[in-house]
Amino acid sequence: MQNSKLKTLMIYQFLETYSDEDNPLSTTDLISMLADRGIKCERKSIYADIEALNEIGCDILSVKSPKRGFFIASRKFEIPEVMLLIDAVSSAGFITPKKTVSLIEKLKSLVSVPQAESMVSQVYVDTPSAKCDNEEIYITIDHLHGAIKEKKKVKFLYRRRSIDVQNKKRYTEKTFTVSPYGLIWKDDHYYLICNNDKYDNLMNLRIDRMKKLQILDDEARPVSEVSSYDEFDTSDYSSKMFNMFSGEECKVTLRFALKLQEEMMDRFGPSIELNAYDLSHIESTVNATLSDGFVSWIMQYGADVQVVEPKELVDKIKERAKAIYEVYEEEKQ
Repeated sequence: MQNSKLKTLMIYQFLETYSDEDNPLSTTDLISMLADRGIKCERKSIYADIEALNEIGCDILSVKSPKRGFFIASRKFEIPEVMLLIDAVSSAGFITPKKTVSLIEKLKSLVSVPQAESMVSQVYVDTPSAKCDNEEIYITIDHLHGAIKEKKKVKFLYRRRSIDVQNKKRYTEKTFTVSPYGLIWKDDHYYLICNNDKYDNLMNLRIDRMKKLQILDDEARPVSEVSSYDEFDTSDYSSKMFNMFSGEECKVTLRFALKLQEEMMDRFGPSIELNAYDLSHIESTVNATLSDGFVSWIMQYGADVQVVEPKELVDKIKERAKAIYEVYEEEKQ
């Protein structure tokens, strides 16, 4: 009886691992695989096992052409879904090379072996040249999730890299104790949104730069004390950040070329108000943070985007444009 139960489970395992629509397993295949595991059986018992597996919802189909056999007809993930996940893991800079290989192997197990071999040969990934080398990042992320849930402060070493005058890399480490509120994956990096008790604002810190993180017994500072949120809204906060620079939140009126309306809706959301300024320009007022990152984002569009207000942001852009102009003027002399 025990052998019979094991046989049924092993048949399902073989089908899940090796079968798909283009690669069905015949009863002969299954009998041979079972024999390799020391289990002998008759052909008709295979049919009985597959019928039993179908009764509990395994969705095993039988085909006769071009090859007779059985295969798993439906899986939790389809091939295009697994390919997208492999692409994301391979290109994510915050995932270490070692963990990248491990995760891809796990993702490949979601489809059959033949499908995995075919799929990987079709995927080209432009892997970042500088993958994260901090193997603690996965434990750090797990601990941060726990601290955010329990509303506890965390303490960690934060490492920054610099290059000295002799072109040598140097690292400096500083101890931070912060109240954590949320995690954001943006611009190919994982960030912790938090507050340092020394200041009454939110700050963004890269998780791959954190080492030796500890969850403390101290209660985290309420986010309402350092921001406009009663409960931290990760999606809203992310939409207002540019290149993950922190800054003061405000309303910004932009005047931009008609051709950029889709791009602006992609960045600020499809529900932003669009008001015609003239036949070729639109005005919209959006929420954003006044920061160097926002200035850089605006300036990439050149004359196609103009800040109408606030004046503080207009002045920042003028100063940046003037500084760039002066650099090129100096080169002429």
